[in-house]
Amino acid sequence: MFVHVETRRRHHVQWATVLLVVTCVISFVGLALMPAPQRVSMWLQWGTVPADIFDPKLPILHQLADPALLRLATALFIHLAWLHLLGNLLFLVIFGIPAERTLGSLRFLLLFLLGGVIANLVGALSLAGVRAPIIGCSGAVSAVLGTYIALFPRAHLGLVLPLGLYLEFVRVPAFLLIGIWVLLQLLFSYAGPSYGAVVWWTHIAGFLFGVLFALLSRNAIARRLRG
Repeated sequence: MFVHVETRRRHHVQWATVLLVVTCVISFVGLALMPAPQRVSMWLQWGTVPADIFDPKLPILHQLADPALLRLATALFIHLAWLHLLGNLLFLVIFGIPAERTLGSLRFLLLFLLGGVIANLVGALSLAGVRAPIIGCSGAVSAVLGTYIALFPRAHLGLVLPLGLYLEFVRVPAFLLIGIWVLLQLLFSYAGPSYGAVVWWTHIAGFLFGVLFALLSRNAIARRLRG
């Protein structure tokens, strides 16, 4: 970890990760209960549709002031299928809880939302004119992963895994889990509406934003841990 200070024993209520997980689940269940045509309509209305956000005929600064850019944030809470949702939330919990413990809940929530918006923005710019929606919080989770690696570059994470007939506690390098995350996103990219075009740009942008966010937060983290 790049910040090391003597800390006092303090108890902080960590609520941001739980709030994000609950919001994503409620959103998914609500959409799943809708008739299929209405559900697809909601995907298009609240997802990030590059063709609806960026018009090559208009100045970019004018488009950045469009209220429709709110969809860059609402798209984070829409998922196509349970596998898509659970994959994102699993890694959000694994990496988000320790990151939130270090950053604080408000700063972690800002990381998730701002990282997700930036990731979707880059995805929309790279796919200008495409009408398939960018949805899901993968870009935001990538930002969380980037921040975690910047904070804890040599970290190992404790996981409970089914080994044979028993559950075994093992410590796994964070980089190995991130490799698994990359493989999952590769799988999702070919199952999703844009066949990989969205995933890599949004994920790369989210991850790099997360690293930058951690580096810029060093002083704030140190003050928080001393407090």
